[in-house]
Amino acid sequence: MSVERRVGGAIRLGRTMGRGLRAVKWRSVALFLSALVPFGLLINVMNAGTLYAIALLGGLFVLYLLWSYYVVERNPRYESLFGIRALAVGGIGYLATIVWLGWLTPSPIAVVHLGAVVLIFAYYWFIAFIAFFHDQIGRSKYVPKPPYPNLTVLIPAYNEAGYVGRTIQALLDADYPADRLEIVAIDDGSTDGTLAEASAFAAASERVSVVSKANGGKYSALNYGLLFADGDVVVTVDADSIVDRDALKLLVAPFEANPKIGAVASNVTIWNRDSIVTRCQQLEYTIGVNIYRRALDYFGIVMVVPGCLGAYRREVLEEVFAYDPDTLTEDFDVTMKVLRAGHRVSVSDARVYTEAPATWRDLYRQRLRWYRGNYMTVLKHWSIVTDSSYGYLSRIALPFRLVEMFFLPLASFVILAYIGWLVLTGYVTTVLAVFVFFTSIVFLIAALGIQIEGEDWRLLVYAPLLVVGYKQFHDALNVRCLLDVLTDRDLAWTRANRIEQDSSGDGESAPSAD
Repeated sequence: MSVERRVGGAIRLGRTMGRGLRAVKWRSVALFLSALVPFGLLINVMNAGTLYAIALLGGLFVLYLLWSYYVVERNPRYESLFGIRALAVGGIGYLATIVWLGWLTPSPIAVVHLGAVVLIFAYYWFIAFIAFFHDQIGRSKYVPKPPYPNLTVLIPAYNEAGYVGRTIQALLDADYPADRLEIVAIDDGSTDGTLAEASAFAAASERVSVVSKANGGKYSALNYGLLFADGDVVVTVDADSIVDRDALKLLVAPFEANPKIGAVASNVTIWNRDSIVTRCQQLEYTIGVNIYRRALDYFGIVMVVPGCLGAYRREVLEEVFAYDPDTLTEDFDVTMKVLRAGHRVSVSDARVYTEAPATWRDLYRQRLRWYRGNYMTVLKHWSIVTDSSYGYLSRIALPFRLVEMFFLPLASFVILAYIGWLVLTGYVTTVLAVFVFFTSIVFLIAALGIQIEGEDWRLLVYAPLLVVGYKQFHDALNVRCLLDVLTDRDLAWTRANRIEQDSSGDGESAPSAD
């Protein structure tokens, strides 16, 4: 009998291992490990001093992450030790050390170049690795199951004729219990047919109601809509967005699975992919949502719940006093408030389709508001930088965001100037080699995001533009917006033209609810 039991146990173990191997997403594994080739080639051509400098910084980074995990998860009484301020001091000490050891030439170009190489290492082997691991274990695959919570969907709308009706119809068609769903459209003083278009749906369905107010901006429209909301979970949907049929169920599933979750983000997809501009944006979204946001989801610190589709526990919104007028990006601001209140913010598989700016001019108008709002929001919540009591938010999420917003745009132009000097002095081969390396890494990150999301593989054609061209457009705009915010300019709301509306106008408008 003992032999039979051992044989039976071996068979069961083999079956379990077989199921485990079949559950592995091997294409994702192959894509992720493919980066060993370009990174290996880069390491092979680096001088010893640079390699030592990267290895030392990598070691310090790992120690910082391990310590952060320990104090957040195991021993919060030490949370004030070795926080972001100590990390900044350590960074200065690190630079002084590698200069003293002769591993780095003391020049701005050398520092920026080392920073760029270190960041690509950190992004791929930390951020991309967590997103890859996140996808393998299926952490975001919360399974919707009844009973579903009472849900209120708020649709702020300013001059959204031709769009708001489609948004409401998609919500009515969603696979969600009709007796637990209410839809509130808020007309924010529109001057077109928005109110009439939304009111037609209210007349036809008792699940839809429409309220109207004087124009005051998206934050005020959402706050006004909350006065008429009865749901336990509040969902916000932009008036130009169309939710997937199963989006609402997927969006509320994390709340049922984890009571610590206060807000849930969606997966944003662009539906008008008929130009280089919109295709680059979709690739940008794919990388941002499926790499960066999934990595942050592992720690419960997703920093932006997108306005086009996001969900909040009603009591959490009330706890943080809902939306503020302080910034141009109310979705980023309210998410930061939820995180600061101690709640987790997660990402779901709920999908929403939205219209993206189709021209460079309209993209400029949209991102002018986004980037100005981002800087305004970070400066508003600057106290997090010096307060380690916010856990992973201050130790991981915000440092990466600060590097992304303040260092990378400026470093991009320093590197461009350096590349121009290399070309003029005959180092064309070196420039091409650097371009190939960075493009290959962006290509692999994009491929990983496309694989995770099930996106269109043809988007990979546009990966080089995220290295040269499209990237510099955004870097220049980021620098301009940073200067605008720091100089305290009167920052008006800017709005992109819409495909199905009159494209006249200069893009400056009254405060909009889109």
